[in-house]
Amino acid sequence: MFIELTDHLRCPADHDEAYLVLLPGQVEARMVVTGHLGCPVCGRTFQVMAGELDVGGAAPGEPAPSVMDASAMVALAGIQGPGGYLVMVGGTAAVWRELMTLNPGVGLVAVNPGSALVDATSVSVVRGGMIPLKANTTRGVILGPGYGNDPHWVREAARVTLPGLRIVGEGADPQDWIDIMASADGVWVGTKRR
Repeated sequence: MFIELTDHLRCPADHDEAYLVLLPGQVEARMVVTGHLGCPVCGRTFQVMAGELDVGGAAPGEPAPSVMDASAMVALAGIQGPGGYLVMVGGTAAVWRELMTLNPGVGLVAVNPGSALVDATSVSVVRGGMIPLKANTTRGVILGPGYGNDPHWVREAARVTLPGLRIVGEGADPQDWIDIMASADGVWVGTKRR
């Protein structure tokens, strides 16, 4: 997990957002390999093992594969230029290497990817029942199958994405939280509703 990502993490408990405090165990090349994150509000702690953060609540099993390739994801997400984070939820994370090549300098966060994806220098792996990032902190979110039509995950994507930036999803067009820009063949793109 990128050490810089810890500045954007939040506790999954339902309380005001606050920084999680990192107590690193092992750090290599600015990547947290082991350690603990603690919430100063509720006192919960979360362990980082093999570079992965698990905040609990992730659905069991492997995510469905995405119908989009990396170039389609980049075009729909509208990410241009370095900086910030792009979140990939579920099966969309399978193409992280191609996304990294197409978006140099953009940090990638894989939420609930398949078990084959492990934390690497260019992608942080997080598992949980929500996107454990603070509100308005990402340049975009791409929701894979099973996530793109789930109101909880659509709301989470809208919460963490900066105003005016894009959210991409696979599934039925969301009825709440998103202003749809375009939709075709089970893929939609939009911005958070203001």
